[in-house]
Order: sequence, then structure tokens, then C-alpha cells
Amino acid sequence: MTSTIILIIAATIDYLIGDPWGWVHPVQVMGWFISRFTKLALTHCHDYLTQRVAGIAIGIILIIGSGVVGYFLILVTKLLHPLLGITLECVLLASCFAGRSLRDAAQTVLQALTAGNLSEARVLLSKYVGRDTDKLTESEILRAILETVTENATDGVMAPLFYAIVGLFVPIVGPTPLALAYKASSTLDSMVGYREAPYTYLGWFSARVEDCLTWIPCRLTILTLAVLSGKPLYVWQICRRDGASDSSPNSGWSECAYAAILGVQVGGTNWYRGVAKHKPLLGDAKNRITASSIYQALQLTRFCFLLWLGITGVAAVTTTTSVQKLMPQL
Repeated sequence: MTSTIILIIAATIDYLIGDPWGWVHPVQVMGWFISRFTKLALTHCHDYLTQRVAGIAIGIILIIGSGVVGYFLILVTKLLHPLLGITLECVLLASCFAGRSLRDAAQTVLQALTAGNLSEARVLLSKYVGRDTDKLTESEILRAILETVTENATDGVMAPLFYAIVGLFVPIVGPTPLALAYKASSTLDSMVGYREAPYTYLGWFSARVEDCLTWIPCRLTILTLAVLSGKPLYVWQICRRDGASDSSPNSGWSECAYAAILGVQVGGTNWYRGVAKHKPLLGDAKNRITASSIYQALQLTRFCFLLWLGITGVAAVTTTTSVQKLMPQL
């Protein structure tokens, strides 16, 4: 039950506070590690084979290491004082969820857009997306925000929660180490998981691992969203029709689910450092993408998160009660 309470507190911290500016964040530490070792690998590994081996080593060390370090940090602080250990675990677990950060980023850009300041909206958007933003129109900015919100809903919010829930029911481990390990995988993918040079071979392993780890929580998220929408068969049909056309086995499906529910279409041509990249169209353009569409998407993610959290709480209470009833018989 303690782990369940920690999970609920961590979710509350993320919703109310998010990631305070100026604080050392676990992702920053992971990013520092990745940057250092990537630079070292690119300096000394000059052929595709050694770069692949280096990429595998970096991935395994960071993913497993993040979970192990998190586990022992919590263990040591609990030995110092149980309350200190619980506090640290709540903070570490909250740092794995990006719900508040995602919401704040979207609102920041939307506020500038609503105020009619297109140039400021472009500058603000450039902090959160990889595409070129200096020439985007208002409709393209809205599409970019929605795509970011719906893609990151899975790997930034629901997948970390999924692994926290799995850890909750694994004896000794607890929710935080597995969530940290997944966060490390996601961070690796965002930093080196590209098909373009210089990460073509170095980031291959990280990209594939993140795809695999996200596959199950992505499908569960889509199913949950489909049920919440009240039109599950339609949402699933659109996802099967369009989601598979995206090069990513997860992000396309995630974006497509929201697009189907909202009745909008995402995808199209984006520019990256002056080079056009054509992404498949996802969903049907029944409605125009508006600020309201984005807020609805954020609300859907929040409802999905709360539903999983609620089911987990009930399951944890039921399991604990069953074990307590069995103990006297044993």
C-alpha cells in the first residue's frame, strides 16, 4: 500500500508542480551521461560495427543503471530515515511524468498565438519541437502543438505510468526504478535515436529498445482513449488504417488515436534545418485544429492517466486485502 500511496503522491506532484526551474532533474543527469559517452564513442569509433557496439553499451548501461541507481538511492535514504526515503521516491517518480510540463508548454505557445503574436509563438514553439518554426503559419503552429501533445502523451506520460504500475506489483522493486529505467530509454531515443548521421549506427539500439518498451503502453493507451471517446471501434479502425503508415511503431498510432477522437487530421510536410520531410496524414479532416482541440487532447490524456491510476489503486487494495486474509490460514 505504501508504494501505491507514493505513486498517487508523485502523480499529484507532477500535476500541481511539474518540474521546478533550477532544480537538478534526473533527465538532465541522464542527458549529461549520454552527451559525454556519445562524444567519446564518436571520437574513437569510426566504423558502423564499433559504433553499434558502443551504442548498445551506452543503452544498456544507462537504462539498467538508471533503475539500479534509483533503487539504491531510495534504499539508502530509507535506511537514514523512512520518511526521507519516501520523499525522495515521490520526487524521483514525479520527475518521470511529463504531464504538467507538456501542458505548460502547449499553453505557453497558445497564449502567444491567442494574443496574435505569431512571431513569439514561433520562437516559443522552437523550444519544444525539432522542426523549423520561423515560417510556420497559425494553422501549422496549431498542428505542431497538437502533434507534440499527442505523441508525448504516450512516451512522456502514459508509458512511465505503465512501468511504475508494473514495478508496483513486482516484489522489492517498487514503482520508481522501472519508471526511471524507461525514462532513460526515452531520453536516449530523443537524443541519439536518429537515422541520420552521426547517430545512424550509434543510436540504432536505443531507438529499437524505446520502440519495444513503448509498444505495449502505447496500445493500452489507445484502447483506453478509444473507450473514453465512446466510439472505440471507429478509433481503432482509423488507427489501423493510418497508424501503420508512420515510420514509428508508436508515435503515429498515438497521434492517430487523438486525431480520430477529435475529428482532425495531423501529419504532412515539416521542415528540418531547411530539408522537407513528408509525414503520412493521420485521421480525417472533419474539423479544423484549434486551441480547443489541443485542450481536449490534454484533457483526454489526463482522464486516461487518472483512470489507470484509479484501477491501480483498486487492484492494490484488493491484492493487499486478499493477502491479509490468506496470512492467518498459512
